[in-house]
Amino acid sequence: MIEITVMTFNLRYPEINDGPDYWPKRIDRASAVIKEHHPLLIGTQEGYHAMLNDLGARLNEYDWVGQGRFGEHENEHNAIFYNRGELAMEEKGQFWLSETPETEASMSWGSSFPRICTWARFFHRKSGKSFYFYNTHLDHHSQEAKDRGIQKIGEYMARQRALDGHPALLSGDFNSFPSEFPIRFLRGEIEVDGRNSDLKDAYSLIRGNPGLTYHDFKGGDSGEPIDYIFATAEFEIKKVQIDRRQINGRYPSDHYPVVAKVQF
Repeated sequence: MIEITVMTFNLRYPEINDGPDYWPKRIDRASAVIKEHHPLLIGTQEGYHAMLNDLGARLNEYDWVGQGRFGEHENEHNAIFYNRGELAMEEKGQFWLSETPETEASMSWGSSFPRICTWARFFHRKSGKSFYFYNTHLDHHSQEAKDRGIQKIGEYMARQRALDGHPALLSGDFNSFPSEFPIRFLRGEIEVDGRNSDLKDAYSLIRGNPGLTYHDFKGGDSGEPIDYIFATAEFEIKKVQIDRRQINGRYPSDHYPVVAKVQF
């Protein structure tokens, strides 16, 4: 059995009004927490192009893939960082969470911004296996955009799975609590048009409420998560952790990174 570590991490866009938590002042905190966990893959949210290059310069073992939500490298990316020594990227893509998912910067269902899902298929050198990794950031404003956006991701995942049968991981900031539609849909608790998802939620290893993942640089654990890692049945989830530590006295982001160890 091969064990791999994956992380989802909302980096917080570069907001100068964050003062001591403005991105240039916390790049080293963000890179330090990543290096400590040494994940094979990291799904990031809210990374702007310059930020991702800053991070890439500090994470020497990693390359990253993704476009901005307005196309090219404009605005937020849902970038996927991957350890190039252990993984070879075989294919990559991005679609928009809209009624026209192949149309760059498209929006539907009252979404506040164009929302995206970045994906890649990787070949794992040690095991000789290929798998997909999807990474997204659902809307924070429109419930319909969240609900339909996650169904769009489910459709893409099911279609690629039907084509080649490869297992898949999904990470992201879903802006949704465990009791809300997107999470219940992914867990297979809600059927839509005769279809349901069979993904496993990494938090299923935690008894009770995992606690919050978005903390607005204030810390604490009182609340519910909005950042998640899901896996298809081929993966066995061995461990999950919400890393709530400060690095050098301050937080690396306004979201905690979530880290899962999975076997396949």
